[in-house]
Amino acid sequence: MAYPALVTQSRFLFQKPNLSILSSPHVSSSVIPKDYSSPRSKTQFLKLPGMFARKVVVSVTTTEEPWKRYPGPGGESKGKGFVEEMRFVAMKLHTREQAAEGEMEAKAPEEEPVDKWEPTLDGYLKFLVNVKLVYDTLEEIIEEASFPSYAEFRNSGLERSEKLARDLEWFREKGYAIGEPSAPGVTYAHYLKQLSNKDPQAFICHFYNVYFANSAGGRIISKKVTREILDNKELEFYKYDADLSQLLQTMRDKLNKVAENWSRDDKNRCLEETQKSFQFYRDILRLILS
Repeated sequence: MAYPALVTQSRFLFQKPNLSILSSPHVSSSVIPKDYSSPRSKTQFLKLPGMFARKVVVSVTTTEEPWKRYPGPGGESKGKGFVEEMRFVAMKLHTREQAAEGEMEAKAPEEEPVDKWEPTLDGYLKFLVNVKLVYDTLEEIIEEASFPSYAEFRNSGLERSEKLARDLEWFREKGYAIGEPSAPGVTYAHYLKQLSNKDPQAFICHFYNVYFANSAGGRIISKKVTREILDNKELEFYKYDADLSQLLQTMRDKLNKVAENWSRDDKNRCLEETQKSFQFYRDILRLILS
């Protein structure tokens, strides 16, 4: 997107701006600042022959950086680190009914607010089986640590595989048939394994979104299914052995620490993966309504 603007003291967030004068054709080229990207570029003043100095409006044709809407100068929210960028992008992918910052429109049942869902027990069991495969895969990747940074996220207290195993065993004891993971879970798990071995920044996007989603939206889903299809049975999947807010803050700190060593391109690549992580997880959530 290209648009005109005044050259002010604002910091430029774009690359390779192309400036052209909108004033008199006799303007000296000295009006063009030597460093377009200088954070202290000022509105230019020009003295034409026989005239007092005047302010000149210039046209700035810019190419936007990917994900230019990150909060704060250069994309990072001051004092909150890279996790705030991940949160910012993720919230934009919610619908307005799901979150105040959401910008998407609901186009499928699983994108509607949870209170409008009509879950089925059979569908919920399919969801648990598939989401367990995803958590098994994530926790295996972190444990094996094909990249050293993955080891930072071991033993976080957010792990869900063991608790999901307990829940599925409880259902078996009650006589429910527990099937095998289906396409949504298998596809996502396969993608995570491949991605984790070649692009740690993109993988971290999925890691963040899966774990933090369960701590927020997952608990809303828990209340819905507990009340409507589980006869008020509270599952282990949604329980944590320590204060959840502290566990999440510790994870934020670790994610920010790892991201300190990333280039801006690395960070953008991570953020660009957000939409894929949402789509994969929504395919699994859809099973609850099947």
